[in-house]
Amino acid sequence: MSRTATANGLAHGRPGLWRLLLNNRLATLGLVLLLLILLLALAAPGLPLADPDLTAPVDRLLPPLSPGHPLGTDALGRDLLARLVWGTRVSLAVGISATLIAALVGSLVGLVAGYAGGRVDMLLMRAIDTVMAFPYILLALVIVAVLGPGLLNALYAIAIVNIPFFARNIRGITLGLSRREFVDAARLSGQSGRQILFGEILPNVLPVIIITISTTVGWMILETAGLSFLGLGAQPPQADLGSMLGEGRKLLFTTPHVSIIPGVMIFVLVMSVNLLGDGVRDLLDPRLKSGALTRPVARTAITHQVPAVTASAAAPRLDVRGLKTEFHMGRQIHRAVGGVDLRLDEGECLGLVGESGSGKSVTALSIMGLVPTPPGRIVAGSARLQGEELFLASDARIRQLRGAAVSHVFQDPLATLHPLYRVGEQLVEAIRAHQPLSRRQAEERAERLLKQVRIANPRRRMHAFPHQLSGGMRQRICIAMALANEVKVMIADEPTTALDVTVQAQILALLRQLRQARDAAILFISHDFSVVSALCERVAVMYAGKIVESGRTDAILSAPAHPYSQLLLQCVPVLGDPGRRLAAIPGQPPRLHALPTGCAFAPRCPRAEADCRHLSIALRPLAGGRWVRCLHPLLEEHGSA
Repeated sequence: MSRTATANGLAHGRPGLWRLLLNNRLATLGLVLLLLILLLALAAPGLPLADPDLTAPVDRLLPPLSPGHPLGTDALGRDLLARLVWGTRVSLAVGISATLIAALVGSLVGLVAGYAGGRVDMLLMRAIDTVMAFPYILLALVIVAVLGPGLLNALYAIAIVNIPFFARNIRGITLGLSRREFVDAARLSGQSGRQILFGEILPNVLPVIIITISTTVGWMILETAGLSFLGLGAQPPQADLGSMLGEGRKLLFTTPHVSIIPGVMIFVLVMSVNLLGDGVRDLLDPRLKSGALTRPVARTAITHQVPAVTASAAAPRLDVRGLKTEFHMGRQIHRAVGGVDLRLDEGECLGLVGESGSGKSVTALSIMGLVPTPPGRIVAGSARLQGEELFLASDARIRQLRGAAVSHVFQDPLATLHPLYRVGEQLVEAIRAHQPLSRRQAEERAERLLKQVRIANPRRRMHAFPHQLSGGMRQRICIAMALANEVKVMIADEPTTALDVTVQAQILALLRQLRQARDAAILFISHDFSVVSALCERVAVMYAGKIVESGRTDAILSAPAHPYSQLLLQCVPVLGDPGRRLAAIPGQPPRLHALPTGCAFAPRCPRAEADCRHLSIALRPLAGGRWVRCLHPLLEEHGSA
């Protein structure tokens, strides 16, 4: 396939940029209209049009569809069609030129101010603030009054008053990027400030500049038309859309077509630019692009028929059967979860183990419908909370259960907690969302929760912002939020990965004590067997979206049945055995949109045989309540249960 096709994503089945843009109907409409207007304006010199400046008093104010004048004439007998085409050409040229000038100067000011900081930032931004202190249209009028009326002076005025818009946006983004690790790495590599600014930061800021330009062109055209309408832009006999509108305003009641025609053209031109600009903005947003330019909904789409069940008090806390979750990315279907069965009883802790990308987090998010749609969707299976089918519950019911019956503790507490609110406010909000308590009662309960998760001086900590706390404290607060209500199931998605070993041990001990005190079931997700062994009674090993082995933790740790489980264990260091060599699993996990037939682990498995690569492999029972998805398990001598 050609390089162009690969760049557009077609080689991998992903929709290309053009296809994504055309999927947006409003953006496509704007693109078509703008292209037609641009082609008409560019072709003006070659079109059989009358001289736009030629006056003919005999033919003054002819109505539309008059012979030789399809759109009629103005008060001086000039052909409106010719003046409209040439005026559109002028308005486009001035609007686009002013936008590019403002984008170039404003972006340069923002880049330099944001990267340099200190006195340079202060001087540049005070100058920008001075420009912004005046109403933009008043400042544009003053600039034109000083320079004198004229189209070129109007262009300068419009460009100058819009420089702050670009400068402030780009400065804010550059300020954040200049503190990032990749910029520090560039400095350490010996790159100069200019190389870092234009080689490292500018490529990351460029999408924002493009989006700003695409959404500003229409506004620039309107501003230019406004100055010409007031007689400060295009001067007679030259025409642009604003001057045509201004000339026709006196005749609005007698011959309205003289002003309506340029007014309609301004409306169509600006709307087409804005519609296309919105499409470009969505196109460059990775979150919207991943969902084919459709914003995610509040709950994962369920596309299969879920059988109704009757709630039962004797049912397990959580019962997941045959869960399948897919991500539809253009023509690709990523099968992130390919038929998972999980069962959690009261007070039980189940560990879900596997490499990154094996589907652990997607499985956990699917239970409460937290996988974003688009592109995700649940295509098979059921999830029952004490016998209640979650996939059949209403959106209102799911909102009641989220955080009350089922809670989540995520890997990065700094991303979980809102940076602009104090942690106490967020904890109080989690309590009052599900309990009819006054604010004072909720604050007292929040303080007790912080004591419960072993945070010293909880009243003071409630007034702290997330960035003022250590990683261990932030994670404890997230656990407190998960316990704010009488939860039945807690889903902990690698809650100790970002913590040091000491804090990790404290968090694991805290989870163990809280589970015993509340009888809450815990689904603990990790890629580390050593962490799971310290907390979980049972473990399920996951690979390529499927459970490949499950059973009691001690049994799997002592004698794994699946080769993948054995290789994962060999990656764990053993205390007191410094000479033990840590093995790495050869190869890479399979691509979820192109899973191999047979066993997905076969290309990496040292025990794989020919039948492993083409036979469908189901979970089969082994002795001791263990299950394994393997044709040639390591425990053949145990036989079937």
